[in-house]
Amino acid sequence: MDTFSAIESRRSVKRFDPDYRLADKEIESLLSLAMLSPTAFNIQHWRFVLVQDRALRQQIREAAWDQAQVTDASLLIVLCADLNAWQKQPERYWQNAPQAAREFLLPAIHAYYDGKPQVQRDEAMRSCGMAAQTLMLSAKAMGYDSCPMDGFDYEKVGQLIRLPDDHVISLFVAIGKALEPAQARGGQLSIDEVAVTDRFA
Repeated sequence: MDTFSAIESRRSVKRFDPDYRLADKEIESLLSLAMLSPTAFNIQHWRFVLVQDRALRQQIREAAWDQAQVTDASLLIVLCADLNAWQKQPERYWQNAPQAAREFLLPAIHAYYDGKPQVQRDEAMRSCGMAAQTLMLSAKAMGYDSCPMDGFDYEKVGQLIRLPDDHVISLFVAIGKALEPAQARGGQLSIDEVAVTDRFA
């Protein structure tokens, strides 16, 4: 499936075949593609928690308003981010860059993030959002459907997955084989309503 078709046909699906399983190779492909998503300064601070334990899935479902896709999707990914990735051996992120680039970028990373918790969190959410979209479009291209989710108790899910103190949860992405086609789109705004040239009036 080409990129345009994947974007046009991707929909949020709520009902998945609970008996269908993605192959390990398919999961590896999805993660490999998601890891090509951009991050500021290439710090790659997303962390993908693949929830496979059935009992844990059920506990997370209870913390997610009993939404069936949590347990029924073939793959449930909790997208998290390490807020302190910027200071954890940042030379790794530019190890293949020319020396001049490394000498510029490493101090720039520190200047951009140090002492700025809001910036750290904002970048985490932006990066996880882009990774989530990559996951969903890749899944669609592979013949699967998906559902991004933020309807859950973040604190409770954090406890269940033992989220480290310096990490945050951004969202879930459920991926699997749909039991039925997605509903028609609820209604799209016009380009004129959402696109502004140069500045707001």
